[in-house]
Amino acid sequence: MITRRIAPAFLALLLSLAGPAAPSLAQVEANDGIAFDAYVAQLAERARAQGVSEATVRRMTEGLSPDPRVIRLDRGQPGSPTRSGYPALAPYIDTHVNAARIAGGREVYRRNLATLRRIERDFGVPPEIIVAIFGHETSYGRITGGFDLARSLATLAWEGRRRELFADEFIALLKVADRGFARAELTGSWAGAMGYPQFLPSVYERLAVDGDGDGRADIFGNRADTFASIANYFRDAGWRTGQPWGVRASVPGGFDVDAYRTRLEAPVCPRVHERHSRWMTVEEWRALGVVPQRPLAPGTLVSLFRPDGPGTPAWLLTGNYRVILEYNCSNYYAMSVGLLADEIVN
Repeated sequence: MITRRIAPAFLALLLSLAGPAAPSLAQVEANDGIAFDAYVAQLAERARAQGVSEATVRRMTEGLSPDPRVIRLDRGQPGSPTRSGYPALAPYIDTHVNAARIAGGREVYRRNLATLRRIERDFGVPPEIIVAIFGHETSYGRITGGFDLARSLATLAWEGRRRELFADEFIALLKVADRGFARAELTGSWAGAMGYPQFLPSVYERLAVDGDGDGRADIFGNRADTFASIANYFRDAGWRTGQPWGVRASVPGGFDVDAYRTRLEAPVCPRVHERHSRWMTVEEWRALGVVPQRPLAPGTLVSLFRPDGPGTPAWLLTGNYRVILEYNCSNYYAMSVGLLADEIVN
């Protein structure tokens, strides 16, 4: 799922309710005292004011009730961690870049190569990166989430902890629906990610594109549109054509990686970026004995990353690695995408 930050309290009553009891929650009040039905009516008015047709507003809001499961899942999300350690990367890679996922990626790559090459020419993003994202997000289209997005997003907005974030996503969802998508098509994760690339509705509005020329950006069943939309996201995030995401690096024995740790404080996902070194050119790293195992131009700015400590694999990461982090701000995710992409074309 594409990362857009979300996070405090709600009615404890909802946490004990599930399934058939949900309709009776329509009159339960959120933190600020508004009933669910009244709040949905407010969202409907906002949608109308932003140009959503009356027919779409009605079909997307009809019969909505709060979803207690969504609330439980939302409240179960971890806060900012405070411990200093990190789980090892290698076990995560073993389970996320496994034989089945590699084989699946190679098959998708082979069957869609002509389309992927055309999209690469248009957007500058390599086919293997696009396919790796497709594989990680939805297991190559097999797992896209079964939540009714209208219900999930209305619930999260009404809940009130991140009201404007999810209210905006609800309105964006109605705008997507107004393009001719049925409510039954608009399913996804409990937090609103949808389709093959798991875009939030607002991301769809901004970056989904028509990849096959039929005049419709269908990320729910059309692979060409999905691939083009992922590529457009990466181009928008600053992908540099012709540059790898990173390469394995040889590090001298006894080399103190921490001595070159970055001094920059990232405002977003600080624990992700604090694990990287400062940015230096390939030439500067070579002078210290850190050597890329695949060709990289001497002037390329790269960051050294050795996640599992001395004696374990290390990588020199380019700016394109940070583009992958834009999709999901996790070193585990970004490394597994990059390594899967490499395996797909090896």
